[in-house]
Amino acid sequence: MSENSHQPQAQPGIQTRNNTAAPQHSRGDSGSSDLPAQVIASDAPAAESTALAQGSGCHGGAEEMQRAAAQAGKSEILRQYAQDYPTGPHDQPQSMCPAFGSLRVGLRMRRTATILSGSACCVYGLTFTSHFYGARRTVGYVPFDSETLVTGKLFEDIREAVQKTADPELYDALVITNLCVPTASGVPLQLLPKQINGVRIIGIDVPGFGVPTHAEAKDVLAGAMLRYARTEVEQGPVAAPREGVDGRPTVSLVGEMFPADPVIIGTLLEPLGLSAGPVVPTREWREQYAALDCALVAAIHPFYTAVFREFETAGRAIIGSAPVGHDGTAAWLDQVGEATGIAKSRVDAAKNRFLPAIQGALASAPVKGRITLSGYEGSELLVARLLVESGADLRYVGSACPRTRYSDADREWLEAKGVQVRFRASLEQDLEAMREYQPDLVIGTTPVVQKAKEAAIPGLYFTNLISARPLMGPAGAGSLAQVINSALQGRSRFDSMRSFFAGVGSGESAGIWQQTPQPHPEFRAQMRRQQQRKAAAKSPVGGEEVA
Repeated sequence: MSENSHQPQAQPGIQTRNNTAAPQHSRGDSGSSDLPAQVIASDAPAAESTALAQGSGCHGGAEEMQRAAAQAGKSEILRQYAQDYPTGPHDQPQSMCPAFGSLRVGLRMRRTATILSGSACCVYGLTFTSHFYGARRTVGYVPFDSETLVTGKLFEDIREAVQKTADPELYDALVITNLCVPTASGVPLQLLPKQINGVRIIGIDVPGFGVPTHAEAKDVLAGAMLRYARTEVEQGPVAAPREGVDGRPTVSLVGEMFPADPVIIGTLLEPLGLSAGPVVPTREWREQYAALDCALVAAIHPFYTAVFREFETAGRAIIGSAPVGHDGTAAWLDQVGEATGIAKSRVDAAKNRFLPAIQGALASAPVKGRITLSGYEGSELLVARLLVESGADLRYVGSACPRTRYSDADREWLEAKGVQVRFRASLEQDLEAMREYQPDLVIGTTPVVQKAKEAAIPGLYFTNLISARPLMGPAGAGSLAQVINSALQGRSRFDSMRSFFAGVGSGESAGIWQQTPQPHPEFRAQMRRQQQRKAAAKSPVGGEEVA
């Protein structure tokens, strides 16, 4: 029976979030069937984190949630997350809910079901965002309230939902994710069966207070899946890749990339007698086995710590950086040759074949202008290298992801070119860089681009306009030039708009007034004192009374 030939029926115990208001069975392009559909009632009870002493809920603060989770038996998971995804100098970058990253990974896989356990508001936001990014897949949801959370009935509901959803005719794997409140309350997903009727059960905790960014949440699920697949490989024969194998040793690629980039990397590897292996996170389960069966792992995105741990356990060597620009491609090919034992003469021949074309592409599409760049995808340093080699006056790179050993080569290269590199960059640091360097173009996250445009500086959203382009090899060289140069030429339009709207005010005084609103500093001071008193009252140590 084909994976689309069976229509799942509505079942009690599980609800689903769709991008429609009625129960439907839409299918995404990947061909995976939906979960049993049942419309969520609009009056679904709001979940309270009753594992906390006074049930302060999911807005009780990160420290309180962490303390509750540790007391509820999640201390080992939180310790591992703290080791894998270190924070600092501040606690957490400002970005979307981290769980979106793991949700995205599951929704992009064929024959994979996804179920969320969390507060209704969180599930709504995550499913909305997933459909905004074109998921077109149903997301399962196990609702709960204070009573089911306290009594353990929530875990029973999750187990029932998993049992009813695990249909081997439809799915190879089922992912159940604890969000903040169930994690803080200690809902033990590790007690779920490892497989039901041949369907693999992957339970993960992705709390906002334990996983700093959505990029690293991708690693949580990708690492959990690769660990499961590795244990299957150790136990016996597994399924071959859908497209078969060509016999050449492969280089597995880690990191979500523009679809053309793995093809380009394969072209670069061909003269070395190698081929590009699967991209992790994978698009279907059997690709996990093929990814593990490689000669080398390329850490294209350097923050997949859990994934790299599984490859290292499997005895695979890992190299950092990527074939971006002239210098990046030359250094990367050298790394590949050294790690796989390929003769230097063969590597040099490959470099002589590709590097002149890359150099020519860069020279034919120069970028002239001062730029600051920031993002939270993990590929910021690769884009930065390409901009510098394209001729841009790049002053600052900020990434919400942490520094790792696999990003060191890119960091060192950029710093040698005079570029300031900051990991775990906050919104405030990105904005400070914009004010300090006065760029002609700002590439960044939504709030950074918003502030830039308010200051009449052209801005480009990194995720949609920059990272969604080829970066590797000859095709990547010059691929950014058109959009970058077009944006740089837009400065005059901003100056015209600023001139046209001069005198209408800004911020709270923006608009056309008969009388311009007058500030009331005494009211601001009063509200500030009230907030300080409330903060002091909540502090466990207490605080001085504000006069």
